[in-house]
Amino acid sequence: MSYVTIDLTDLLIASILVLANGGLSLLFGLGLARKLIWSALRMTIQLLAIGFVLRWLFAMESPWLTLVAALAMVAVAGREIMARQDRRLSGLWAYGLGTSTMLAAAMVVTVFALTTQIRPDPWWDPQYALPILGMILGNTMTGIALGLQTLTRGLERGKAGVEARLALGETRFGATRHVLRDALSSALIPVINGMAAAGIVSLPGMMTGQILAGVEPVEAVKYQILIMFLIAGGTAFGAIAAVLGGIMRLTDSRHRLRLDRLQDQVRTT
Repeated sequence: MSYVTIDLTDLLIASILVLANGGLSLLFGLGLARKLIWSALRMTIQLLAIGFVLRWLFAMESPWLTLVAALAMVAVAGREIMARQDRRLSGLWAYGLGTSTMLAAAMVVTVFALTTQIRPDPWWDPQYALPILGMILGNTMTGIALGLQTLTRGLERGKAGVEARLALGETRFGATRHVLRDALSSALIPVINGMAAAGIVSLPGMMTGQILAGVEPVEAVKYQILIMFLIAGGTAFGAIAAVLGGIMRLTDSRHRLRLDRLQDQVRTT
């Protein structure tokens, strides 16, 4: 099977749709035209840049350069987790909790996939390692961000109930069990919905890209199923670790609620 190449003219024609969206935003006074155009430009530049970087990394075939690229991806994703929080943990916890749990979950799941299912030679081949890590990171990042956001909101809104349970002798995990449950549910719902809709409501991006690139459809489906399983595992591991870590931070060994460990300022952007 072959694939159809896309040139600059094709991309410029497609960009008319984004410009049309900007025009509609101006027509209805939504105030989104500038953000829409800027986001489209930023996406184009970022994707073109990463395309050239990946081509260079694939040619170099260096495990150390692959590791540096992977850590850079994790660092940026960690920043995104922190930026999505209305109330952040104070100090280094604001960045460190989400980043460390995402790093552990995504790396473990990626290495697991590379060494047991995909098995490229070498196992860290950047052509396989970086795209798989990127897909797992993106979804794990979203899950952790949702989990931590729901956790902090739940503890703030349910402060009186949690403190009452603590006063009656429950442990910090017992008193916050309902908040933990809500936070993990929020973190996992996007993955569950994505798996439920795949193949019926939507054709996932990776599978569609492979089919357009000429891969036999059944083989593309196999890869997509594998990736969905990996995403589910990475998101669950990362969200559980992050939410439990958040509870540990927002309580103490004396089983007291410590909302003073949240930053005072509220995100405005």
